[in-house]
Amino acid sequence: MDYQVHETAIVDAGAQIGAGTRIWHWVHVCGGAVIGAGCSLGQNVYVGNRVVMGDQVKVQNNVSVYDNVTLEDGVFCGPSMVFTNVHNPRAEVERKTEYRDTLVRRGATLGANCTIVCGVTIGRYAFVGAGAVVTRDVADHALVAGVPARHLGWMSRHGERLDLPLGGDGEAVCAHTGERYTLVAGVCTPLDGND
Repeated sequence: MDYQVHETAIVDAGAQIGAGTRIWHWVHVCGGAVIGAGCSLGQNVYVGNRVVMGDQVKVQNNVSVYDNVTLEDGVFCGPSMVFTNVHNPRAEVERKTEYRDTLVRRGATLGANCTIVCGVTIGRYAFVGAGAVVTRDVADHALVAGVPARHLGWMSRHGERLDLPLGGDGEAVCAHTGERYTLVAGVCTPLDGND
């Protein structure tokens, strides 16, 4: 075994787990889960059967990653953030055949206590603020916050806010890395094209 599992964690037979992944206290990974290399699952995390995680994913404490959620490489899930898998749940109505797919693209950050309503796509390197409720797709590099979440700005791959307009076109430089970004017709991309 080339990954670490705390003695209190449960990893069901059949789960695929990549090298260097660390699974901490009281985690439950179901047998159908696919988890990449170098991931970290914090205390009291649950990972469903139909979950796929890429490499270098960090899931902080008290997060349940339910069926039909896909987390690409480098996704960060803040403490106690919430995924849903049914749009209109009722305790008295069985809806396990109605799960909606949720996709979180590479490098995105989901802040503490935010909620991601099923069926949405969170774009590459997007940043969802703490406590936000995301009810629709989020563009690549977008910064969203609030209830419901609304678009407030743009973020670099490094996690720095970019000086770009919400409407119109423009260019900006990440203050930390010096990477240049362009905004054209509502699409933010790094000028080196390595997104």
